[in-house]
Amino acid sequence: MKIYTKTGDKGTTALIGGTRVKKHHIRIESYGTLDELNSWLGLIRDQDIAETHRIFISGLQKQLFDISAVLATDPDKAVLKNGKKRLNLPDLNNDIIESIENEIDTMNESLAPMTHFILPGGHTTVSYCHLARTVCRRAERICTLLHEKESFNILILSFLNRLSDYLFVLARKLSQELNVEEVKWIP
Repeated sequence: MKIYTKTGDKGTTALIGGTRVKKHHIRIESYGTLDELNSWLGLIRDQDIAETHRIFISGLQKQLFDISAVLATDPDKAVLKNGKKRLNLPDLNNDIIESIENEIDTMNESLAPMTHFILPGGHTTVSYCHLARTVCRRAERICTLLHEKESFNILILSFLNRLSDYLFVLARKLSQELNVEEVKWIP
């Protein structure tokens, strides 16, 4: 398989199903931002963090790939003429969102209550979490715009919202595990 196809040299790309769209199309921006987020998650996973965090992040990365594939598919061509789905992906359901919520709750149990906003930083690994969180929020904003124009499973938006919460709490948990002081924002 060649990496370069030259089919995008004039500013278009193909969705799954063959439809060609401009590379700046909101659908491309949506799953492109998820790809960026997935790369940040990979960087966090590569840090010297607890294996439980690595395993959980790896599962999130797989889920992001599934969501990206859904967003990369032309909705008009998602189902084949014989009635089968074009992609054989697991349906996104509340289970993954609940697992993120459970992970957040578990991490939060050992953290001091928040009394102020926290400034990102303190340790490179913690900063990576905050960068991933902000990319996740951007992905959520872009996907919300796409959803207004072309409907898709609303749980994708819930997943992204919860994922950004998870990344914030993970940053706090890693600060604790790395013995890094959180810097409070006090106006």
